[in-house]
Amino acid sequence: MLRLEPRAEASRLMSYLSPVLATLLTLVAGIAVFSALGKDPVEGLRLFLVSPVKDLYGVSELLLKATPLMLCAIGLAVGFRANVWNIGAEGQFMLGTVGATGVALYFQESDSSLVLPAMVLAGAAAGAAWAAVPALLKTKFNANEILVSLMLVYVAQLFVSWLVFGPWKDPDGFNFPQTAMFADHALLPILIEGTRLHAGFLMALAALVAGYAFMNRSYTGFKMRVAGEAAEAARYAGFSANRMIWIGLLTGGAAAGIAGMSEVAGPMGQLTDKVSLGYGFAAIIVAFVGRLNPFGILLASLLMALLYIGGEQVQQYMNLPSSISLVFQGLLLFFLLGSDVFIHYRLRFGRVTA
Repeated sequence: MLRLEPRAEASRLMSYLSPVLATLLTLVAGIAVFSALGKDPVEGLRLFLVSPVKDLYGVSELLLKATPLMLCAIGLAVGFRANVWNIGAEGQFMLGTVGATGVALYFQESDSSLVLPAMVLAGAAAGAAWAAVPALLKTKFNANEILVSLMLVYVAQLFVSWLVFGPWKDPDGFNFPQTAMFADHALLPILIEGTRLHAGFLMALAALVAGYAFMNRSYTGFKMRVAGEAAEAARYAGFSANRMIWIGLLTGGAAAGIAGMSEVAGPMGQLTDKVSLGYGFAAIIVAFVGRLNPFGILLASLLMALLYIGGEQVQQYMNLPSSISLVFQGLLLFFLLGSDVFIHYRLRFGRVTA
């Protein structure tokens, strides 16, 4: 008889192996998915995993797509380590685009070098302000931050739609729901000539370094880790639970807001009602696949970006729906959750003894 036996202590080895195992199982399941759809699984995996990075431009697109995922995921990881469950990074991302766009449009005629830094600050402030709503309701009224942050995503979507269909709509935009294009001084500089990779990628790497320093080298980061791993010990030591909630949510909101700024000031160059591609939700998977560790988040962001771009390749060359990338994201999360069982349990054969 096959059974699960609790481990005496969590397996450190399985905590690192389970994302690898989940990735391999996702590839196996992908073969089954392509076969069930009547497509060549080898060609499907080639388009998903190899074709997107076959040249320098492809690699630059991978890094471009990974940038907002890194930013959102490292912000979420700070809160997740303290069991602060911010599920609304998607809405905070969109508010970040609004804050950055407001600055870009207000200073449309300016050529000041301070516009871009102001856009970064505005994006971070807007994202953090949106995250402050569930933080306030959680600390004052014990509202569930998962539900509040998630519901605010849809409010943010409607707010962005109202702006681009209303007061911020470009009068010369042929009635499309979009703002005017940003001036050159409001766009992030390109890192590699001939590609779309911009300086937001450097901001994402800096955020990973800052996240590592905060979570692993600061006293506040230590307190948040204790609060997440042993809540009773944290309370006994006098660590403020409310402070952990505020730090976790505001950090996640600010990072998502900067990610939104990098999107409108990067590849888009304007705000539209289609500004987000689900980066905030995908970043939740990235954070857990990366084990809430900055280096792991870097690798997981690249993997998730590959799924995004590979999905576009499969859609184009194999005539499959765009939702195929969401299927692979869901499979990855499903297998990760399943693999994580073996962190605390091991498989045993034999009868259960009374």
